[in-house]
Amino acid sequence: MLGVLTLFLAQSSTAQNRPKSTIPAQQLKDFANASLFADEKNISYRIPDVRAAFEYDSLWLEELVKARELFSLRAPNVEGPVDKELNTEVIKQRLFALNQKTPFELVYSPILEREIASYLRGEATLIRKMIDLSAFYFPLFEEELDKANLPLEIKYLAIVESALDPKAESYVGAKGLWQFMYPTAKMFGLEINNYVDERMSPVKSTKAAVAYLKQLYGIFNNWDLALAAYNSGPGNVSKAIRRSGGHTNYWNIRPYLPKETADYVPRFYAIMYLFEHAAAHNLGVSSAKRTYFETDTIHIKETVTFEQLSKRLPLSEEQLSILNPEYKLKLVRYEQNKERPLRLPKAAMGLFLNAEADLYAEAKETLENTEQPLPELINAPERVRYSVRPGDALSIIARRYGVQVSQIKTWNNLKGNTIRVGQRLTVYPKRYPKS
Repeated sequence: MLGVLTLFLAQSSTAQNRPKSTIPAQQLKDFANASLFADEKNISYRIPDVRAAFEYDSLWLEELVKARELFSLRAPNVEGPVDKELNTEVIKQRLFALNQKTPFELVYSPILEREIASYLRGEATLIRKMIDLSAFYFPLFEEELDKANLPLEIKYLAIVESALDPKAESYVGAKGLWQFMYPTAKMFGLEINNYVDERMSPVKSTKAAVAYLKQLYGIFNNWDLALAAYNSGPGNVSKAIRRSGGHTNYWNIRPYLPKETADYVPRFYAIMYLFEHAAAHNLGVSSAKRTYFETDTIHIKETVTFEQLSKRLPLSEEQLSILNPEYKLKLVRYEQNKERPLRLPKAAMGLFLNAEADLYAEAKETLENTEQPLPELINAPERVRYSVRPGDALSIIARRYGVQVSQIKTWNNLKGNTIRVGQRLTVYPKRYPKS
């Protein structure tokens, strides 16, 4: 839907040549001590390991933040020139070999070759960055796909959809890694409100995407058609089948599909080919060894903001937002009987637990110090529109509602005390009359 966009992940490095962390030494020391305290029962745990883990986490999180800032910008080539030359016969052989190990109908076509060439000649640097970034998300995708007995190659679909940006948003309003539209997201149980948009949650949106793809495959019993339906809806695929005279092979119905969907499946296969044969085109292989599962979640017990968290954790608000993209306002709002997970690097869990009580106390104090509505205003009864009766006077109406004559005159712009039968007056009563 969105095409491949610019993102990058920090290159991994050995302990000897790892870049120097920008985190102050005292903060690292506090972090290590807190983590040791949280895991004191494990006698094999060592502070240097914690510090190294945190330095590493801080580096790739900084790079992910930069990736958001550089989104859609082309970066300089890295790791030498890309091999852009394509040999049709070689591509056919490679696609044939791929087809032997996948349930997809991966066959050669000039259209597919053109898609591969387009990426190599125009988006090769971005593909390299996708390869690095995939190390962060693919383990999550593969686990969910495996649980559902779906092809692991579906993980490449998220690159076509969002370029692995959990905050990606299309011009028609689709959001997240898997580009869910609002109605489909609600259909698969994703919560969307003023504070949360679970389309942007990597874990929950992946579960929903897997469920949706499984449903679509159940309808068409064909992965090409299921992918096309994921892009434009099962209705458009059904119409294309009818217009083609009843064909069910994707290439036979392709001319009858919307243009974006007609390009969608070849684009998916082009990404699959480039990832599976990245080394052959000098695109490199993923060098990032930190994955999504180097993070963990904790359920918060009070409403906390990313600003409050960043004061007590060696993580910036931007880094917290990268790890928790579903929280729209940079706060995790506590609700009774509702789990609100906060995702953190595993190495930061001890520090969070050690600071949890103080963090909640600070959050509560901040809330109490926030200006609240005045009780006399928030509890004031609504206005009354009073119709003047025979025998009424302003003093009589004022006594009925427990207010002053001067107040009635102010509320109604009256210059004198004269009123007439049937005249409608606005009154903000302190009490309502019994009769």
